[in-house]
Amino acid sequence: MAALTRPRDGRVIGGVCAALARRFGISATTMRVIFLASCLLPGPQFLLYVALWVLLPSEKTPSTAW
Repeated sequence: MAALTRPRDGRVIGGVCAALARRFGISATTMRVIFLASCLLPGPQFLLYVALWVLLPSEKTPSTAW
């Protein structure tokens, strides 16, 4: 499993669904559909998304070696 970091590419809003999809080995589209479907249920899904957006570190870009 990959580390839980928000990727630089493949983001739509904050990269949270892309990070979770990469972590669990599924497509980002599937994770986004799961998130949108979960928003139909009562609970703090939106707040959890915002919290993960703030707390998850962004993926570091590879530095060029001279």
